[in-house]
Amino acid sequence: MKKTFYLFNPGVLERKDNTLKFTPCADDGETPDVNAQSRYLPVEDISEFYVFGSLRANSALFNFLGQKDIAVHFFDYYENYTGSFMPRDSLLSGKMLLAQTSHYQNQKKRMVIARKFIEGAAYNMVKNLQYYNRRGKDMEGIMELMNRLAAQISDTRTTEELMGVEGQIRQYYYEAFNLIINDFEMGNRTKQPPQNEVNALISFGNMVCYTICLRAIHQTQLNPTISYLHKPGERRYSLALDIAEIFKPIIVDRVIFKVLNRKEIQEKHFDRKLNKCLLNTVGKKIFVKAIEDRLGETIRHRSLHRPVSYRHLVKLECYKLAKHLLSMEEYKPFKMYW
Repeated sequence: MKKTFYLFNPGVLERKDNTLKFTPCADDGETPDVNAQSRYLPVEDISEFYVFGSLRANSALFNFLGQKDIAVHFFDYYENYTGSFMPRDSLLSGKMLLAQTSHYQNQKKRMVIARKFIEGAAYNMVKNLQYYNRRGKDMEGIMELMNRLAAQISDTRTTEELMGVEGQIRQYYYEAFNLIINDFEMGNRTKQPPQNEVNALISFGNMVCYTICLRAIHQTQLNPTISYLHKPGERRYSLALDIAEIFKPIIVDRVIFKVLNRKEIQEKHFDRKLNKCLLNTVGKKIFVKAIEDRLGETIRHRSLHRPVSYRHLVKLECYKLAKHLLSMEEYKPFKMYW
């Protein structure tokens, strides 16, 4: 099975025959690190790279990565996602592009899909709280408020109205974090930049989830720039934002609860500087390892009647959306059933 590789240190990535060679550099990204050994990576084992440090590469490398269907996602020093190198869209379909566009331009059809995304997201958020409610955390009041708001989803007529309801649901949801997490405070949701440890984990995890969804979209006939909940915009793949709404509670939030409550991530794994709180390199490694472990876990799929990994669930969601757009099958968002 192909793996995701995370490059935290600056270095040089190059093709070496039929493998990839990564040579660590000093912090300046230019000088070879004499104390570090080069690492050879068999190209057949690689699904994608996440690059958090300075990376030197040339066009020959990216041509090679494109041939081997390997994506590269880039993040800046402050953990912000800056862009991706994606292999050529060999699966793009004119028929699918027309269907996506048609559903976007038709307000009624667009809202049907947009509501489904929030319906799935709200359901999965409540499911998370139910899990901890069964374990002695009193979530009843918050869940009731969230369910009341979720009942309004079907009445929304615009995406702005829908996003307003989603924002209220998520506000109550984040209030519950203080009851779930033992040693850290959630506080208010702060993004750019995150102001505390929990917000730093949410922001970082959500960006990883976004790229997971983007990669899954790229492996189908869907066009990632045409979306239904989030407004399509330049320089972003807004459909990945749509689909990520469903999976952030399942993948990101559950991992956050786990690593904090098991003390796998502690205060020492964060850096505070210039009114922002960010994971340090050791913290990032622990967190992405926990996310990868989560993505590799399997559940018994109700429709397929076989074990399916969380990573594959994202791709299945894309297939379901594609079938809806082609009028083959009504789209139903993935909802946790355990």
